[in-house]
Amino acid sequence: MPIIDQLLEALLEREASDLHLIIGQPAKIRVHGILEHLTDDIISEEYMKKMLNEICSQERWEYFIKNKDLDFAYEIPGRARFRTNYLYNYYGIAAVLRQIPSKVPTMQELLLPGALKKICAAKGGLFCITGPTGSGKSTTLAAMIDHINSKYCKHIITLEDPIEFVHKNKKSILVHREIGVHSDSFSNALGNAMRSDPDIILLGEMRDLETIRLALTCAAMGILVFATLHTNNAPKTIDRIIDAFPADEQPQIKTMLSEALRGVVSQLLCKKKGKGRIAAHEILLWTEGLPNIIREGQISNICTIIESNKAMGMQSMDKTLKRYLQEDIISPEEAYMKASNKKEFVDFLKD
Repeated sequence: MPIIDQLLEALLEREASDLHLIIGQPAKIRVHGILEHLTDDIISEEYMKKMLNEICSQERWEYFIKNKDLDFAYEIPGRARFRTNYLYNYYGIAAVLRQIPSKVPTMQELLLPGALKKICAAKGGLFCITGPTGSGKSTTLAAMIDHINSKYCKHIITLEDPIEFVHKNKKSILVHREIGVHSDSFSNALGNAMRSDPDIILLGEMRDLETIRLALTCAAMGILVFATLHTNNAPKTIDRIIDAFPADEQPQIKTMLSEALRGVVSQLLCKKKGKGRIAAHEILLWTEGLPNIIREGQISNICTIIESNKAMGMQSMDKTLKRYLQEDIISPEEAYMKASNKKEFVDFLKD
């Protein structure tokens, strides 16, 4: 058994999400959002190299030594998969491994809003799932893909770096492609996927201008595209997509985005009172007024659309946080830290 498996098994026993390995420090894990020591043993440079080299192919190890960075998925069969990042820092080689459960969670188990099922039933267009690193975007997307896989007969292609959740075919056909292994880049993989008769494409990340352009093209062709971005709300997501392009192209991109965008789901993970974490969501769905707002660049009006269409399942992040407060799920301090308009939460801190 690889040395690192002992640490990962301990991580699973402690219900932790991440393992942090740094030379000169003991191994640490993140438990419900808090970093804790896993052992008291200090990791030496020699021990670190032995641990990391043991679970990595020679080809990947050479790539890491040359490029100083490496992402791949590591699996303990029957237990869990881990999204693995090797890197260099001030102390030398380091690594972070994040747990990917071997069982794909359902939307019910994650307590996801019912509006996300409407998104799963869409015939085409672009849906963005957004949030900071570690907010659970991949898990939410996996649950949505599982829902589609269970209910609809679709051809689904996932493009990820690395592959995280592995789905078994149910009613749908799923093809998993890993960037760096099955294709050199997201843009090349997306271009190839367009020619493979897909109904749905899951795009792990819209990293660059060409990938965003191709994602919009796929959505315009009637393909349902799920893509992730590291933004915190719907207005910032739309601005990020438009601002990725040169100024002279932005009017055309606004038109393309206005016709393709079907919704934005933004997600933050909040610490629950007691034990565990819960996802809070902001949801923007398509309405007749949304395309014109995007074309005209009146992005600030998106908040009004969300507030005016609660019956459709739309919700703002701050209203979700207030509901969690009223239901005594999260603390006032946690709500204040995650809120967009912090002034609305100051009074809760005084209680």
